[in-house]
Amino acid sequence: MDQQIPSSLKQSVMFSHKVAQLSKALWKSVEKDWQTWIKPFDLNINEHHILWIAYHLDGASISDIAKFGVMHVSTAFNFSKKLEERGLLHFSKKENDKRNTYVCLTSEGNDLFLKTLEAYQPNTYGVFEGALPIRDLYGKFPELSEITSILRHIYGPDFIDIFEQSLSKFNDDFEEEDGRLTKLDHGEKKSYSNEGA
Repeated sequence: MDQQIPSSLKQSVMFSHKVAQLSKALWKSVEKDWQTWIKPFDLNINEHHILWIAYHLDGASISDIAKFGVMHVSTAFNFSKKLEERGLLHFSKKENDKRNTYVCLTSEGNDLFLKTLEAYQPNTYGVFEGALPIRDLYGKFPELSEITSILRHIYGPDFIDIFEQSLSKFNDDFEEEDGRLTKLDHGEKKSYSNEGA
């Protein structure tokens, strides 16, 4: 039987403040870099995030976008609508599910999303640069397993499962050639395994 270790009020306040302060500082860096990255494509962070989710969850519902994009349903809907007006997303209903609205990338949306990935420059991303000393010391980037565990308990296992599936799909769908990301055609998709690692 698991026994929970009681925490003091002081420990709780200190931990909560530490997480809040570090998360806010980290997000400020990510937000600035993300906005700079996608600015040439006339996208904001919510719009780019929706394109990313729609790419990985082909046929995602607005509820899925809200959940996995960590945004309010109205935010997910309103920014998805703006993307639809630009011809980047297509809205639909499923025959067996008339209550939910689903979105798919149009070919223009898919092309734009891929162009954003091609434009990514690691040396302009502060969090990436900040993690390089850890990678140089340990030979790999931080796994962030403690943060993942915390988020699994806050948002549930589905949130983390979809997140991990999206990373796996990204790894399977793209390869790096001459410092650029290239989307693999399904016919020539390569297998990325950890064999021999």
